[in-house]
Amino acid sequence: QPLVETIGPSLAGDQLSAGLTAGGIGLAIVMLYCLLYYRGLGTVVVASLFVAAGITYAMVLLLSETANFTLTLPGIAGIIVAVGITADSFIVYFERIRDELRDGKSITGAVEDGWARAKRTIYISKSINILAAGVLYILADATVKGFAFTLGLTTVIDVLIFIIFTHPVMQLLARTRFFGQGHPLSGLDPHAL
Repeated sequence: QPLVETIGPSLAGDQLSAGLTAGGIGLAIVMLYCLLYYRGLGTVVVASLFVAAGITYAMVLLLSETANFTLTLPGIAGIIVAVGITADSFIVYFERIRDELRDGKSITGAVEDGWARAKRTIYISKSINILAAGVLYILADATVKGFAFTLGLTTVIDVLIFIIFTHPVMQLLARTRFFGQGHPLSGLDPHAL
């Protein structure tokens, strides 16, 4: 006779709360690291992550109303993993910009050329993430489907944020005095790279 374990609502609620807390701590650590390492550019990371979090939250609410979607612990795990994947995208983009600055380009030119070089890498890595999420969603059992779904959803949101928010913000910041002239705290100081 198989062993059956019943989990009460308070234990499930505690696990969900612990998952959300872990996600919040992970997000805070990623933001702090980006602020310390990339200085002013870290504010772009923080702003982008907040925009992505808002859109993700709105999508979860919309899907819960229209498609009876329920955010489970595996779903939260998918969102947490996506935060790390998103941080990789910022690192690729900012390091490409810094490479262009090391080659002697202006900051506005480095932002454009860095984007042209980084976006292909970002698109390829995101398409692999979406493919993996799709395969998991199709082939896995119900407990893993929530993970796969939220991983795929947040990956798509991440790509959209890069296209419609992060890169345009970088274009604007490159024209400001603080970033455009490579202030030492901007993260774009050509002499400190």
